[in-house]
Order: sequence, then structure tokens, then C-alpha cells
Amino acid sequence: MEAYIVEWLNLLGRWLHMITGIAWIGASFYFVWLDNHLETPKSQADQDKGVGGELWAVHGGGFYHAQKYKVSPAQLPENLHWFKWEAYTTWLSGMFMLILMYWYGAEIYTIDPNVMALTKPVAIMIGVGVLVLGWVVYDLLCKSSLGKDDNILAAVLLVFVTVVAFGLTQVFSGRGAYIHYGAMLGTIMVANVAMVIMPGQRAMVANAEKGLPPDPAPGLKAKQRSVHNTYFTLPVLFVMTSNHYAGTYGSAWNWLVLVLISLAGALIRVYFVQRHFGRNKPMIVVVALVFLAISAAILAPKPVETSAVVDDVTAFAIVEQRCASCHAAAPTQPGFSAAPKGVLLDSIEAMKSQAVAVHQQTVVSRAMPIGNLTQITEEERAQLAAWFQSLEK
Repeated sequence: MEAYIVEWLNLLGRWLHMITGIAWIGASFYFVWLDNHLETPKSQADQDKGVGGELWAVHGGGFYHAQKYKVSPAQLPENLHWFKWEAYTTWLSGMFMLILMYWYGAEIYTIDPNVMALTKPVAIMIGVGVLVLGWVVYDLLCKSSLGKDDNILAAVLLVFVTVVAFGLTQVFSGRGAYIHYGAMLGTIMVANVAMVIMPGQRAMVANAEKGLPPDPAPGLKAKQRSVHNTYFTLPVLFVMTSNHYAGTYGSAWNWLVLVLISLAGALIRVYFVQRHFGRNKPMIVVVALVFLAISAAILAPKPVETSAVVDDVTAFAIVEQRCASCHAAAPTQPGFSAAPKGVLLDSIEAMKSQAVAVHQQTVVSRAMPIGNLTQITEEERAQLAAWFQSLEK
């Protein structure tokens, strides 16, 4: 019953996280696009009342006229829309998923004894520490003298996230390391909204209500953090989907692949932001593709040559002992109410029908058994490799 409840909580939490994430990212991308496409107002009357930029658009069968004031309107409107709950709800639902899957289920998804033999409480404390210290270090870097030069700050932040990625893969399973890296970036993003962007906007509105000129400093800080958030978005989206691609987090070079794909995602976002200004810089995309190509080269399966002959019965004895506790019509592994992805390995026929997946997950990516819960040995992995080769001959 417990596994059934957890599965439903997983489904509902993931669904909510996806919905709110789309709302947050959609609003963020739209406002970055809007801000970068504003033109000087054509009407002198608009300019006289303080409008700094405008944009006309057509969508959904109607025309829209968006205007942005240089400072603030002479009188604030009665209804002023704020954009914050999308960010907060995305983070809260993401934390729910992190707690449910990677902390409550730490022994399955976060701890890998072959990486480091952690107890569940210690793994959770490390996870919490990464989120808290990630934000503290990032915030201090932005507030330091390094934050005055965006290029230098970007280089330092790259070193910082690289160190975090490497460190996490030395203590957690590949999958657990990836999700905590993404959770750290997501926490930084929502903390930027809550602790820098929103306070700056509240101060701006308060000054406008009093008829005072706004202090430009909070706006400049908020702008910097907003830019960081838009560049963190695609790396975080990759992490959210990475659990479907065991080849990435299961690699011995998983930390490097994580950093390279994060860089590629950030550069792709840079390219589109530049396009907003009418600057077409395809070399940015080329560099991103180079990073992806390097990742693909790192992850390319290495041929395993063996003269050993392993028959179906021997291979199934391994799979039955190491894999079928989860991948069965009625899983016996605690925490699983159904076979992951519907993959059944509880008979020789089922195993042979999933031969490619068995080879990919246990031999190539080495991501399975998850967390190596069933303690598969290197000799057994080699036997499964030999069995798969015999099928191809």
C-alpha cells in the first residue's frame, strides 16, 4: 500500500511541477523577449508621459499594444499584476518531489554504495546543505566585487557549478547527483525572485506611490539576477528530464557531461536572447553543438570483446537475482508497486525481448540496478555483456 501511495504522490507532484514550471518559464521567456523587442514610442504624447518603449503584436485573433515606462506612470493603475507565484509554486512542487523521491527514497535514488556508503540521514543532510550553501555562495559572489563584471562573474560561476557537479558525483549516485545539481540551480533561481527581484519591484512601487523617483540600484541587481535565471533555465530543464537517459548520469564522466550539457543549454539561451536584439550569432550555436558532440563522444559505448559464451539460462539467473525484484509483474523490491517503465524481466522470453535495454542499462551506462540495490558484481556485468554479444552473432 505504501508503494501505491508514493506512486500517486509522485504522479500528482510531478504533474503539478510540470504545469507550474511551464507557467514560470513561459512568463520568464515572454518578458525577456518583450523587453528586448521594445521600440521607441511613435507617439510624442506617449513619450511625454514617460513611456520608454512599446511593442505591437497580434495573437489569438486580436492586437496587443505593450508599453514600458522609463520610470513609472504618473499614477499607478488600480490593478497591477505581479509574477511571482509561478516561481514559488514551481520550487515548492519541485521540493516536494525531491523530498519524496530522493530523500524519502534516498536508499533507492540517491545513495549508491559503490560511490559512497552513506546512511539515509547523512545523504539527506548533504542534499539540504547543497541547496543552502549553493544559494549562499552564489549570492555572496554576486554581491562581491566580482559581481560588478558580468563576464568575470560568469566565469567564476562556471567554476563553482563545475565543482558542485564533480563533488555531488563523488558522494551520490549519478541520478541523485544530477537532480541535486538541478535543485540547487532551481533554488538559486527562486531565491533570486524572492530575495532580490521582488524586493526591488516592491521598492519601485512604493516610491511610485509616494511620487518619489526610484532608486536604480535594486533594479540593476534584479536585472542581473533575472539574466542569470534565464540562462539557468535550459540546464535545469535538462536535469528534470535526465532520469530518462541513464547513459548520461551512469557514465564515469557524468559530472563532465552534466557541465557540458549545462553549458550548451545556457549558450542556446544566449543565442536566442541575442536574436531578440536582431543579432544573429550562429557561432554561439556552433559552440553549443561542439559541447554536445563532446558529450556524445564521452558517452559513446566502448566495444566489449570477449570470447566467453554465456547462454540464456546463465544470463537469466543473473537478471532474475539482480533485476527482476523490480522488473516483474509483482515487484518484491520495497518502494515499487509496478515494474519501472513497464519493463518485465521475470522470464527468459521477457529478458530476451529486452536484451538491448538490459545491455544498455547494466553494461553500457551501468545505471541499473538502480543504486545497485541488489549488488550486481563486475563479473556478472561482464557475463551479461558476453550474453548480449552472443545474441548478435
